[in-house]
Amino acid sequence: MPTDRYAPDVPFPAYAFVPGRHPHPVTDPHGHSFGHPQTVPEPLDSQCPGKSIEFLFAIDLFNAGYYWEAHEAWEGLWIAAGRKGVIADFLKSLIKLAAAGVKAREGQINGVQRHARRAEELLRSIQTERPTDNGNFCGLNLDHLILGVRSLAEQPIVDNTPSTACRVVIPVRLTMSDLDRASR
Repeated sequence: MPTDRYAPDVPFPAYAFVPGRHPHPVTDPHGHSFGHPQTVPEPLDSQCPGKSIEFLFAIDLFNAGYYWEAHEAWEGLWIAAGRKGVIADFLKSLIKLAAAGVKAREGQINGVQRHARRAEELLRSIQTERPTDNGNFCGLNLDHLILGVRSLAEQPIVDNTPSTACRVVIPVRLTMSDLDRASR
């Protein structure tokens, strides 16, 4: 597990959910988030992404291999963004990247490729539509992210080893710039 976290005070769930292998986190009474109220976060501010604990924790979840949980966290932010627009598309690209991670844990190579390709499409459209600050958008370097996502689409990785242990499967790490870290 990574030690460099963006939201170190927020604990990780008891397990990384993989459909068909673990209790559903929300709907199963044995799920790690069963009974926890779900709230819609404040919309993500692209100029100060470090102020969103939900965004920071989603990055932590993803980097630690909690792909389903990261997907859910980014989906809440996507809903808060109104599901349309550049920030919503950016969040959707991260949702697709996390979905590729879930598919990798399920051993579904075609799903990994499909989600990674869609994530790349969304990231490229953001790169085209919106000027970035030194290649960064919402604290993440788009060029670096696109390269990682393209590599995943071209050489998908799967690891469907039955386990309750959380494992990082896909070789994409999300790293915020120092400036965006300081905006917290």
